[in-house]
Amino acid sequence: MRIAVIGAGGVGGYFGARLAAAGNEVTFVARGRHLEAIRRSGLVVHSPLGELRTPPDSVVAGISELGPTDLVLVAVKLWDTEAVAEELRTSAAHGAPVLSLQNGVHKDDVLRGRLTDEQVLGGVCFISAFIEEPGVVRHNSSLQKVVLGTYRSGSTATTRAVLATFREAGIDAEGSDDIERAIWEKFVFLVGLSATTAAVRQPIGVVRANERSRRLLYEVMAETVAVAQASGVRLDSGFAQDRLDFCDTLPAAMTSSMHNDLDKGNRLELPWLSGGVVDLADRLDVSVPRNRTVADILAPYVLGRPAGS
Repeated sequence: MRIAVIGAGGVGGYFGARLAAAGNEVTFVARGRHLEAIRRSGLVVHSPLGELRTPPDSVVAGISELGPTDLVLVAVKLWDTEAVAEELRTSAAHGAPVLSLQNGVHKDDVLRGRLTDEQVLGGVCFISAFIEEPGVVRHNSSLQKVVLGTYRSGSTATTRAVLATFREAGIDAEGSDDIERAIWEKFVFLVGLSATTAAVRQPIGVVRANERSRRLLYEVMAETVAVAQASGVRLDSGFAQDRLDFCDTLPAAMTSSMHNDLDKGNRLELPWLSGGVVDLADRLDVSVPRNRTVADILAPYVLGRPAGS
């Protein structure tokens, strides 16, 4: 396959490099120092599953530089989704299936608002990976899973082809008959992890060990489940407890990318996580006081470290 990966960070960099190692023609879209480093030496991925390196000519600076493409993977930060969708409409990659591996439940709505429903595949990934330095991605464990499905029955052949390509590359990939539910299931956990680790400024081990912050974690997730149910998504009312139990199995040092971004003074994806829960809840008349408080606490940091701090 000719695959375009828009965003060469931890998620896009890892999966793109893995797909390239299997013989697919992968082109990354990157920018800044990361782009410059890849152009010099290729993209290097350090992983427990083996080191990967892509050729230096596997990267471009913009979507407009892409050629004909069989699959587009979107792995940019959530605030760039609308711009990416708009650019895809007029690029040489126009018409190719688009699979977003981004966080959140809003991403595919944005893509489907600009592209066709048949073109957009629903997807969710499970991986811990990040940019260690420009041109280098660090994959932290053997977990590297992708779940995908279609929003329209006419795209099932495409889904099968993409699944086969991922599996041939050694990626743990599975199809879902209810991809919206799969995306929300991850979202419940992600909102809980990001909200509490960022608000408490500590990893999950500290959060779950304290009675009050553990209660906060549970209630943030329970509110997210309630919003999912009000949206028509089939999540069981006990799902928040299920995710809390799952949090007890995680390494104590595990944290969220939003907590990391907060520490580094970077822009936050808060408006699409706890903030996104609040926005959806307001439309559906669902009470979400815990998510609203987290969104309020972190509001000064949404665009990065406030001036003078």
